[in-house]
Amino acid sequence: MTTLLEIKSSVLRQVQVRPSFRRRTEGEPRSAGADPQEPTAAGAWKPGDGVEFFAHMRLILKKGEGRQGLPCPEVLLRSGSPAPAEPVDPSRGLRALTQEETLLGYLQQVFGTSSDEHAKAIERVKKAKAPTYALKVSVMRAKNLLAKDPNGFSDPYCMLGILPAAGAPREPGPHKEQRFSFRKGSKRGGPLPAKCIQVTEVKSSTLNPVWKENFFFEIEDVSTDQLHLDIWDHDDDVSLVEACRKLNEVIGLKGMSRYFKQIVKSARANGTAGPTEDHTDDFLGCLNIPVREVPVAGEDRWFKLEPRSSSSRVQGDCQLVLKLITTQRDTGMSQRGRSGFLSYMLLLSRLLQFEHRSQEPDSSSWRGELSGPAATVLCLHGAQSNLSALQLAVLHWQVSSRHHQTCTLDYGYLLGLLEDLQAHWEEASSLPQEQEESLADSFSAFSEFGLRLLRQLRDYFPATNSTAVYRLELLLKCLSKVQLFQPSFESCPFETELNMDIAAALKRGNREWYDRLLNSKSPREQPGPQRLAGLVQLADAVYEDLQSCYGVYASLFHSIVEIDFFTLTCRQLERLVAEEAWVLTEELSPKLTLEVASGLFELYLTLADIQGFWSSLPGRDSRSLALAGIHAPFLPAVKLWLQVLRDQARCRLQGAVDVDTLEPTDASSKHSSSAATASLCFSHIQELWARLAWPDPAQAQALGTQLSQDLCEATLFYTELLRKKVDAQPGAAGEAVSEPLCMVLNNVELLRKAAGQALRGLAWPEAPSALEGGLPRPLLSCTQALDEDLQQEVQTVTAHLTSKMVADIRKYVQHISLSPDSIQNDEAVAPLMKYLDEKLALLNAALVKENLSRVLEALWELLLQAILQALGANLDVSADFYGRFHFALEALVNFFHAEGQGLPLENLRDGSYKRLEEELRLHQCSTRECIEQYYLDKLKQRSLEQNRFGRLSVRCHYEAAEQRLVVEVLHAADLPPLDANGLSDPFVIVELGPPHLFPLVRSQRTQVKSRTLHPVYDELFYFSVPAEACRRRGACVLFTVMDHDWLSTNDFAGEAALGLGSIGGIARPQVGGSARARQPVTLHLRRPRAQVKSALRMLEGRTNKEAQEFVKKLKELEKSMEADP
Repeated sequence: MTTLLEIKSSVLRQVQVRPSFRRRTEGEPRSAGADPQEPTAAGAWKPGDGVEFFAHMRLILKKGEGRQGLPCPEVLLRSGSPAPAEPVDPSRGLRALTQEETLLGYLQQVFGTSSDEHAKAIERVKKAKAPTYALKVSVMRAKNLLAKDPNGFSDPYCMLGILPAAGAPREPGPHKEQRFSFRKGSKRGGPLPAKCIQVTEVKSSTLNPVWKENFFFEIEDVSTDQLHLDIWDHDDDVSLVEACRKLNEVIGLKGMSRYFKQIVKSARANGTAGPTEDHTDDFLGCLNIPVREVPVAGEDRWFKLEPRSSSSRVQGDCQLVLKLITTQRDTGMSQRGRSGFLSYMLLLSRLLQFEHRSQEPDSSSWRGELSGPAATVLCLHGAQSNLSALQLAVLHWQVSSRHHQTCTLDYGYLLGLLEDLQAHWEEASSLPQEQEESLADSFSAFSEFGLRLLRQLRDYFPATNSTAVYRLELLLKCLSKVQLFQPSFESCPFETELNMDIAAALKRGNREWYDRLLNSKSPREQPGPQRLAGLVQLADAVYEDLQSCYGVYASLFHSIVEIDFFTLTCRQLERLVAEEAWVLTEELSPKLTLEVASGLFELYLTLADIQGFWSSLPGRDSRSLALAGIHAPFLPAVKLWLQVLRDQARCRLQGAVDVDTLEPTDASSKHSSSAATASLCFSHIQELWARLAWPDPAQAQALGTQLSQDLCEATLFYTELLRKKVDAQPGAAGEAVSEPLCMVLNNVELLRKAAGQALRGLAWPEAPSALEGGLPRPLLSCTQALDEDLQQEVQTVTAHLTSKMVADIRKYVQHISLSPDSIQNDEAVAPLMKYLDEKLALLNAALVKENLSRVLEALWELLLQAILQALGANLDVSADFYGRFHFALEALVNFFHAEGQGLPLENLRDGSYKRLEEELRLHQCSTRECIEQYYLDKLKQRSLEQNRFGRLSVRCHYEAAEQRLVVEVLHAADLPPLDANGLSDPFVIVELGPPHLFPLVRSQRTQVKSRTLHPVYDELFYFSVPAEACRRRGACVLFTVMDHDWLSTNDFAGEAALGLGSIGGIARPQVGGSARARQPVTLHLRRPRAQVKSALRMLEGRTNKEAQEFVKKLKELEKSMEADP
């Protein structure tokens, strides 16, 4: 036996103590209306009770959480038991033997004899004839011998024999050490003391000879006899080897001592050496080994060669295998001719039984460790019976494998025995036929036993127990080792290939396991509705079993015995469960109820998981499964269940809002309990759709569209419930920041995100052409519409929240406007800033970031409007007044920006801010600067509806030689009809502005074109003006199109302005050529807008003559205008 090596499983090696990979679904917040305890998966939910419905739905989803992706052994193997330690074989390396008295007492316990019987047995043994001993010597090889030949090599051979006590070497003299040598002894007078001389073959031209020859020597006295071996170089004509062999053939193994002298003399007589030559050149070394030093178990070691005298020079080592055996014993078995093989088998069997019984109760982990006395007895018996290493390995396997079938042993121990047997099988010659047949029978018995265990794989080797899986791995390795011996037997013990037998056993075990499960959970004699719940449990068990097959068993069977266990099991079990599902759905579909629809829906999800599990593996196509197309009969149940889901979702949301106190669920949360419940419901709906994964594209689109609409309606239904709830609550007196309104804002924002994510998760398979933004178009439209509705709802609530602060904001803005010019600007603004700081601190604590930004934007707009109103209400005030508000505006910008933590600067300085900043700037300008700004605004104005008031084509240039501006009015088109007949009588007024730049220039006008909307004028107008005036800020030519009315005031049709700084002759030097050759300019007619009228309002507040005259002129023009669109 060899020392057993621990076989570490590649699967179990990865198992560590770590948390499960399963996600935990966030529980719903507990409040006054907390959910009751969740029912079991088999329990039925009450129709109309949203709490129990979603509790049952959560259980369905929890089953699917562990079914995402391929299973990991770390998840499946949940046992914390450690892997077995490395097994050992105590029969290896045994040197120290137990005392005789201890061995005798131990054997008395093993055989269960009384003291008297034991004493009589000992007495019989003492009176019996002593056994005859022999020494088995195997000369294996030598290395690093001395070179004796001219070619640098030697031709070594060995001479060996037994030296009895009388021939023991004498004590060395004081001056010269003498050792015995066969050839050197020929010079002495007496015969050599060797009992038997044996010679190996000569190995030519080598210093590292390999012999591997076996010799037997009878031993008369174990305590005094010794083995002597010489190594010689065969490089002369001495035929000593042949002489030894001939005499051994004639005489045998006895009495050789009296003939050895004759051997030497005969050989020397034919040699060429002189009578006194010692032949020292041929000597390569010797060994003297006392027989008493040979261990009972034998030994295999290298011995260092020794010189025969102090003058000899030798080197190298020789490997010998020594074993002391008995050749004749006075026992009944020996007298009947029974071999030591059988006696060793019986003894080992008895010892194993005794040793195993003395172990701990959990004997399945016993690795065959024998006690000291047992190991000593076996070692003595095996050595004295001359059993080879192969025979010992065969015996230990046969006895241990047979014992394992009655009392379980550790499979690592059995695997070590097989590996030891395999190693000796390859090295040694074949066994006797009787022993070989016995070994083949043990292999067959063990294989049949292993197959019976594999049939009940799930019972004896559960996938959740790492120790059991480790034992399975070792069992498969044992069976694989047994399979390797099949070609070595003349009469094969196996009828078929072992892996075929294993596959057949696994199939039979799968069917037996499934039938037991079916009979216990869903017997066919039960009514359909009762069978349905059991079939759901059966399908769940099948899925979990397939996970175990793939994650734990499959790699073991594939790597060890080359069996695709997962494919074999999956195809078999899915076919069986598909047959049951087809039959049951056909039976239940005509009488569909809510409870039946719930059960069928849950059953379909598990069947789809089984199908999806197969499809997720590389190279697997689910269309080949029996479950392919199983979705068709489940469609009515799925539709009904989704309808119930819609109604129960509303009930759940209604109940959540009813018990909601509009307070945070905890200190770290800013939303209330109903929002958490609604968000969790939507998350469950999304997960449910992902698990449903309806395979038919057309049906999936219909189901997904309906479910998305239901989800949108549920979202809006929730926001409506919240609004009604907060409206029904009385507000606190003087409360500027309403905490319930803040909570509603946060709830709506949370639900907006949750609903958007859920809707994106409801996507169904579509062709790329039918997708938009990665989503099917109907789903994208639904998502966008819901987001717009929720954004509008958020704006409404935000406006409601900020409206409570309007009065306070106006009061503090008025404080700024009424502050005297003598105080500092920061003192005037301080009350407003303090108020805002207090309120925004409350808002920051109550609102999530998105809602805080929305409220800040609304407050910013309120502040700007309040300041604009204050400016409009205060005319003809000092410049310090506007300076205070300019300071306040910049302070507010910094406050709301908050160093990047608040609103972005680009958002703050847009919209109303630009208008306010412009008014403040204009209030600080002179009258002429305001007038110039009025014309600049006209030049900047862009018509949003370019074709509404028509177009005017003109051509302008400046003639530097004459210092005049030439304006040519060409034609107009698409003018607005201003007369009752649908036409107009248009004419164009051409004037230059601002007036203070061109004080001497009068306006000019074209002729009136009657009854047309597309007049053609082709009229030239000349204005004598200096070029410097045309280059001034705001200088422009203004075209005003009027409708001539014979009986009343002319009507205003539109106007357009053209900057003088960009026309030819002003912006660039005049180039030769006719002015009419230049390209005309098309101007879009428009009417003055707010940004133009702001400068006009500034001028209206001025009391100086220039401002009043300018305003009066514009007022007259406005009388002829229609109201702005």
